Amino acid sequence: MDVILLQRVEKLGAMGQVVKVKDGYARNYLLPLGKALRATAANRAKYEADRVVLEAKNAERRTGAAGEAQKLDGKNFTVIRQAGETGQLYGSVSPRDIAEAVSSSGVEVSRTHVMLDTPIKAVGLHQVRIALHPEVITNVTINVARSNDEAEAQLRGEKLGGNQDDREEARAAAAALFEDEELAEDAAGGNDA
Repeated sequence: MDVILLQRVEKLGAMGQVVKVKDGYARNYLLPLGKALRATAANRAKYEADRVVLEAKNAERRTGAAGEAQKLDGKNFTVIRQAGETGQLYGSVSPRDIAEAVSSSGVEVSRTHVMLDTPIKAVGLHQVRIALHPEVITNVTINVARSNDEAEAQLRGEKLGGNQDDREEARAAAAALFEDEELAEDAAGGNDA
């Protein structure tokens, strides 16, 4: 089926283009959401008559989304989930979960804005794209952890793979190393005085 796009659709085309899509995609997604019109002679004439208004509305929405995207760009959001010792989640983090976490920052994000290529099924830091407008996409970091302490450790760059005992040993070794460095700096500073 040929359709006229009323807005940019990723991997399909830009506003005003006539593209050929599968019938089900058009009937179940593009047409009901108002993203396209059937490419009939009457709809082509209607689009041409309304094109200036549609482009102005699109530019206004894009400008608003760009302002919201600046508030989100590069921010970290924590999602607490249960996971096994190896870091494998007992479920997954869905676009709805990500939308709720990001919306807590004051920017309204729905699950349809979250562009998740693969499901998040492990503890760690994950880059996620948020499309507030078809032409405005920003990146956020989703920190999936078992607890707030673990989330803070992940942000510091600690590796949290393996079982609980191995992680505690690594933290203790890092703390001991850090204390040794402080003692060495104090000794070096004391010798200079």
